[in-house]
Amino acid sequence: MKNKNWFKKALLATGFTLLSPLVLAEPVNYLIDTKGMHASVNFKVNHLGYSWLTGRFEKFGGSFSYDADKPANSKINISIDARSVNTNHAERDKHLRNDDFLDVTKFPEATFVSTKIVENGDKTLTVKGDLTLHGVTKPIEIQASKIGEGKDPWGGHRAGFAGTTSIKMSDYGITYNLGPASTHVYFDLHIEGVRQ
Repeated sequence: MKNKNWFKKALLATGFTLLSPLVLAEPVNYLIDTKGMHASVNFKVNHLGYSWLTGRFEKFGGSFSYDADKPANSKINISIDARSVNTNHAERDKHLRNDDFLDVTKFPEATFVSTKIVENGDKTLTVKGDLTLHGVTKPIEIQASKIGEGKDPWGGHRAGFAGTTSIKMSDYGITYNLGPASTHVYFDLHIEGVRQ
């Protein structure tokens, strides 16, 4: 009888040992690498229906957690310095910072906080969350894909993603008339994080 009890205990212990990584698995936390400029927040707006005006935000930061087995457990949080807008044209950037557009004196920061991440069947993700811009918070969706992950040359571990989304400026209280072809801003996002 003692031998049987010992065997049962050993079997249970072995089972718990094998299952524990599955039970205790949690999303891995990453800090977005902005120091090395391995991340970018780019945008474009149609100009008169003839071409694209492109730009980026130079200063931003944040973090994300990623669960490769259950992407739905993942989260992302980003803050953007609206004052860092750069379209490679000083006068235009000054206009974008004033109260016709970003009004950075009142609203110096924009943020995105995810609320739900959906794994699609084609290895892509739909990242749902709240974008706060110009003092207005609205839900948006980012269509994202994982670029890759692994060790870096400095002994760290990195993961990278890309995503796209668009917003209607008037939804965020930005009503300056740029013409019927220029009502939306299209974002192209590249995020690389270093595991913490």
